[in-house]
Amino acid sequence: MIEILTPAQVDRARRTGALVAHILQTLRARSEVGTNLLDLDRWTAEMIREAGAESCYVDYAPSFGRGPFGHHVCTAVNDAVLHGRPRDQRLADGDLLTLDLAVRLDGVAADSAISFVVGESRPPGSVELIETTERALAAGIAAAGPGARIGDLSHAIGTVLGDAGYPINMQFGGHGIGTTMHQDPHVSNDGRPGRGYKLRPGLLLALEPWIMADTDELVTDDDGWTLRSATGCLTAHSEHTIAITEDGAEVLTLAPSA
Repeated sequence: MIEILTPAQVDRARRTGALVAHILQTLRARSEVGTNLLDLDRWTAEMIREAGAESCYVDYAPSFGRGPFGHHVCTAVNDAVLHGRPRDQRLADGDLLTLDLAVRLDGVAADSAISFVVGESRPPGSVELIETTERALAAGIAAAGPGARIGDLSHAIGTVLGDAGYPINMQFGGHGIGTTMHQDPHVSNDGRPGRGYKLRPGLLLALEPWIMADTDELVTDDDGWTLRSATGCLTAHSEHTIAITEDGAEVLTLAPSA
């Protein structure tokens, strides 16, 4: 399903996006050496509840996961890159942590992810991985606007990732979003310009470039959810929800300080 939102729904999406951004930045500030991933999940649940919102993850049970996700935020550490299920694990100095969060407020969802290094250490290649996903995300957003096609966004994202020398996995990518978290159209992290669905005002998209340092192959943890690089290499993931407007693309999940 491809959903075109009304102006009133887009306005509600702005509030949802601001909440997602606020929660992620709060979690980032609390992600210190020694912080337990289960505490990050608990704090997320508290902030969602206090805002009168609902989690898009707790009851989420797609075909690629094993049963309901059962948690409120994805916490992927180092070689984990997607769908990181929170576990009893304390963060260490130099851990590359990705937090991915989707919530629904007033009937409209927003989705965003951030990657950053915990503590003072900076493992080789970690900063470059993160910055590449952020640049690819910016390129995808810049390519978006009324009349552009999905392939234009995918091509812009893939050009940045490929030029940086990283393999690109095509199994998972961006997606439409609206009254539900995952919708059509799918937005691959590489593609051909001029192809695919033509963007219209009122369309919301979650763009999410993610990469693994030296492979495009994923393996699934025993938890049935957490996806890791097959080689154990570092990974990174950046995501924003955008709204297509008459003037271009509006980022709904941008942190206030950004």
